[in-house]
Amino acid sequence: MIKCPDGQFMAYLARPTGTAKAGGVVVAQEIFGINAAMRAVSDRLAAHGFIALCPDLFWRQERNVQLTDRTQAEWDKAFKLFQGFNLEKGVADLAVSIAHLRADEGCNGLVGGVGYCLGGLLAYLMASRTNVDCSVGYYGVNIDAMLAEAKRIQSPLILHVAEEDHFVSKEAQAKIRDGLKTNAIVTIHSYAGVDHAFARPEGQKFDQAAADLADRRTLAFFKQHLS
Repeated sequence: MIKCPDGQFMAYLARPTGTAKAGGVVVAQEIFGINAAMRAVSDRLAAHGFIALCPDLFWRQERNVQLTDRTQAEWDKAFKLFQGFNLEKGVADLAVSIAHLRADEGCNGLVGGVGYCLGGLLAYLMASRTNVDCSVGYYGVNIDAMLAEAKRIQSPLILHVAEEDHFVSKEAQAKIRDGLKTNAIVTIHSYAGVDHAFARPEGQKFDQAAADLADRRTLAFFKQHLS
């Protein structure tokens, strides 16, 4: 459990094998909670030598949410949770999670962040509002509405953008690129022909080639900044 000023919340933790200290990664969830996909992301990071911590960011509304994209009822619940999500408190929970992971006895003191969908926006905000060492956002939503944050970005950031994202219009994508183009520590990768959630294994929009490329870039970035 992780303690914060409002109470405490759980998180999924995945550790690499071996005894050497490792870099940490805080994983910011999609709107579906800490489901199998987010646990798989954490496990994959651990397999590549990082300590991965995926906090329950919906805990103020409902604890231990685990949804999929397979039924309309799950989509409806996910959007209701998204609409009820307090962004400010969510970023604060991530800041607490970063500190928690940085203090872990197995961590080398360096902590990055990665997020998907809602978590992609949160990864962007981790770069601007927390002391994270680096962060990666996959198909983050609403970043175009928060470009005032760009001037506060203080750690290296990668954004993976799905060019056919039905939640992030091409106009919004252009606005993001234009708003961040002068920031030397921000890198934007665009993926042609793929939709939102292209990197969610077994998801309806999963694209193996794009996911593999984005994940390779992410792992190389984390190895550069967290080792």
